[in-house]
Amino acid sequence: MKRDEVLAEALKTLRAGGTMLYPTDTVWGLGCDATNPEAVARIFEIKQRSEAKSLVLLASDLDMVAKYVREIPSIAVDLVEVNDKPMTIIYPEAQAGVEGEPGDRWHLAWNVVAEDGSVGIRIPLFDFCKDLIFKLGRPIVSTSANISGEPTPKRFSEIPQEIKDAVDFVVPPSIDTNSTGKASQIIKVAMDGQVEIIRM
Repeated sequence: MKRDEVLAEALKTLRAGGTMLYPTDTVWGLGCDATNPEAVARIFEIKQRSEAKSLVLLASDLDMVAKYVREIPSIAVDLVEVNDKPMTIIYPEAQAGVEGEPGDRWHLAWNVVAEDGSVGIRIPLFDFCKDLIFKLGRPIVSTSANISGEPTPKRFSEIPQEIKDAVDFVVPPSIDTNSTGKASQIIKVAMDGQVEIIRM
């Protein structure tokens, strides 16, 4: 499949509430529309992971981030502007839907948000991901393509077959030109400008 065909198929899958396996700027990820709680629940099922744990999201740019968090601390803007490697920022107050209610495109699914109301979002350094998210018009889930508790696969060939079989769409490995095989750094920011490094 050509790149445009892959983008179109991935977009079709996300819009239909499906799940996908796709390359990011870090490792291969399991993804879905981050505003669709039913799709998010399916990701937890595939990973065999507790919904008490939050998920990292990918957004195309800071403008998109701003739509799904109450406010972007100024320190986060500075971090994004100088960043040159994969960086996930945990924002303090997500704009999320209510558990038990159907999702909508203006709020994150309630089950992607941490118990304290925060949410981790990364702007990927990979054009395929950015283009897909921009076309969808909302963030997507990005969680490592492994069963919870098992090692994170560093390349497509290491992803368990049961993961590949469980998703609705698998992006062809030929699209993967940018994955580092390493998890992103994680930085938690507060409205008062405080910064906590969770993972370097």
